[in-house]
Amino acid sequence: MKQSTKAIHTAYQAPDAYGALSMPVYHTAAYEFADADIMADAFCGRVPLPDYSRITNPTVIYFEKKVKELTGASAAYAFTSGMAAIANTLMCLASQGKTIVTSNHLFGNTWLLIANTLGRFGVKSKFIDLTDLEAVKQALDEDTCCIYAEIISNPHQEVVDLKALSALAHGAGVPLVADTTMIPFTHFSARELGVDIEVVSSTKYLSGGATTIGGLAIAYGQCGQFQQMMKENLLNLGAYMSPHAAYMQTLGLENLNARYALESANTLEIARRLRDLPAVKKVTYLGLEDNPFHKLAKEQFGGTYGAMLTIDLADRQACFDFLNRLKLVKRATNLFDNRSLAIHPASTIFGNFTEQERLALDIFDTTIRLSIGLEDVDDIFEDLKQALD
Repeated sequence: MKQSTKAIHTAYQAPDAYGALSMPVYHTAAYEFADADIMADAFCGRVPLPDYSRITNPTVIYFEKKVKELTGASAAYAFTSGMAAIANTLMCLASQGKTIVTSNHLFGNTWLLIANTLGRFGVKSKFIDLTDLEAVKQALDEDTCCIYAEIISNPHQEVVDLKALSALAHGAGVPLVADTTMIPFTHFSARELGVDIEVVSSTKYLSGGATTIGGLAIAYGQCGQFQQMMKENLLNLGAYMSPHAAYMQTLGLENLNARYALESANTLEIARRLRDLPAVKKVTYLGLEDNPFHKLAKEQFGGTYGAMLTIDLADRQACFDFLNRLKLVKRATNLFDNRSLAIHPASTIFGNFTEQERLALDIFDTTIRLSIGLEDVDDIFEDLKQALD
């Protein structure tokens, strides 16, 4: 079956008593067992039965099963948020004295997680330019526990060469971990590009238009030790996805291809039109052929470029004036909602960073991030145009 068919017709792990076409929501904490032996086997993982919904739940397991079938993964774990997926993944790989080699263009909260939160527990970090392969090679040493990358940085839209990073990581005997949120995993294969562990904010494309918060950690190849550590994290940290979120995101997977096709097409058209407006000093979108990362993005992601773009205006006040004049496009965070969204990253996502930290991360007061939705492209553009005029 092709991807769009698998997303709808993946079989349940056990037959539903009533033949429900959509996996039911198992809103329950605990489960009864036929006898003590089966109960013991379930709790120790010897049989594939749910034991307690903090760790396993039929609705969540079905969502994870769909993700595994769509990606060809060895294992998939669903979490309460994208940040929970990132944190749990890095806690499986890192420990006191170990070093995470990562980008100096990370998303704000991921930067804070690695630099501050994990740093307090003795995990070291090296923030470097991951597009400079020689710099990456020099950063790797015996303390390195992983290379962590975003396939498209947010909001910079910097693209890393995943095959090259994978070769360097594997040469050093460590995994390549990639946040692939910006392109749906139904549209490209992280595994074929050498990624060992994929983390995703399923809140974005998968949730079906920002219906629920969630995250995924997806592991490829021989990952027995990682799987064991992840089970320990699920037991001890309690960040497992709720059954309601899993139900909504399972439905989101079923119509993902249709939504993404329109959103990405809208974004390319909006990016082209915005370049003609005098108030816009710069448009950054990977789908534009003169973008410096266009060729690499095309090779890695099969000719699809996501539904986020940025524009640069004259100054901070021009950005605020633009946001305040929007009527259709919503002033809101998040990405890949059904609605088009706009935000000023420097004053919001990175608002609690110092000015020096923002400049070091190349976060500028002139930048607006746009997430383009499912509205008619003419309506989206007319609202952006009137706000800029």
